Amino acid sequence: MRDIKLVEVRSEIAAGTRGASLGIDALKIASLDKKSDFFTQFEPINIPDANNYLWKGNKFPHAKYIDGVYQVLKNVYSTIESLRLEKKFPIVLAGDHSTAAGTIMGIKAAHPEKSLGVIWIDAHADLHTPLTTPSGNMHGMPLAMVSQLDNADCQINQPTEETLLFWEKIKKIGGDFPKINPKDIVFISVRDTEKPEQFLMEKFGIRNFTTEEVRKQGVKRIAEQALEILKSCDQIYISFDVDSLDSSISVGTGTPVPNGLTVQEAIELNAELIKDKRVCCWEIVEVNPTLDSENTMAEAAFEVLEVTTKSLVDNF
Repeated sequence: MRDIKLVEVRSEIAAGTRGASLGIDALKIASLDKKSDFFTQFEPINIPDANNYLWKGNKFPHAKYIDGVYQVLKNVYSTIESLRLEKKFPIVLAGDHSTAAGTIMGIKAAHPEKSLGVIWIDAHADLHTPLTTPSGNMHGMPLAMVSQLDNADCQINQPTEETLLFWEKIKKIGGDFPKINPKDIVFISVRDTEKPEQFLMEKFGIRNFTTEEVRKQGVKRIAEQALEILKSCDQIYISFDVDSLDSSISVGTGTPVPNGLTVQEAIELNAELIKDKRVCCWEIVEVNPTLDSENTMAEAAFEVLEVTTKSLVDNF
C-alpha cells in the first residue's frame, strides 16, 4: 500500500471570493453524512496558512496578497519536499489553487533530477502572471509560477516594483529554475481562458482535452492519451479543481463555468489516471461551502476523493 499522507492547506487569500478555507471541513462533513471512515484512515498534516493577511488589506492590485501567498507557498513547498523525501504519497486538500505551485515546488525539490509532468483538471488554465491578470487573483497564476513565466509578450498591467520583487521570490522557491516544462502540462476540461493564457498554450503546444472530447472518446481513452503525452516524464502530479465540474454541480466553488464534467466523469477520470505508477501526488481544491446549499459541492468532491484514493491503494 502507498504510504499516504493527507495534507490540509486552508489557504484562501489567492481566491476572488472568501470561504475556500472552509472546504476541507466541508469535505469532512460530507464524509460523516456518507458514514465514511475515510478521515480516520490517514494521518493529516495541517500546513499554516496566511489568511490573516486578508484583515490587513491588499496592497498589490495585480497580485493580491502576494506577500501572504509567498509565505503559504514556502510552507507548502517545505512540507511536500519532506514528505516526498520520506517516500510518502501526499493527497492534498487545499483551499485556493495558488498553493498547487508550492506542491509542485516541493515535489521537484525532493527529486530535482526527475522530470515532472502535470495533469491539470480545471475550468481554467491558471497561466496568468501579474503582467497579464485581469483580476489580480493569484489562484490564476500557479502554473506560471512553477514554469517561471512572466509572459511579457502579452503584458497589460504595470505592477509595482514591490509586486515584481515578490513575484521573483515566488518563482525561485525551491531553486531558481523552472520546476516544470510547460510542454509537460496536460489540461482536461479547461474552457475559460483569456488571450494571454491562450498565447502560452499555443506557444508551448499545451494539450487541452475538452469536455466534449471526454464525452466523445470516453474517460479511459482520454486518460491514456494524457499519460502518453507525458511518457517522457519521470513523475506525474494531478491537480483536480472542482470547478472542472459543470456549473450545474459546482455552485459551491468560487468560479463555476458551464459545460464541465459530470461527477461520474470526474470520478472515473481521476481513478483511472492515478493508476499510473509515476503519479506521486494528487490534489483537490477550491471547494467553497459558503457559496453552496446543503453541502452539495463538498459531497460530490468527497466522492471523487474517496474513489480516487481507493483506486490508488488498490492499484499499488
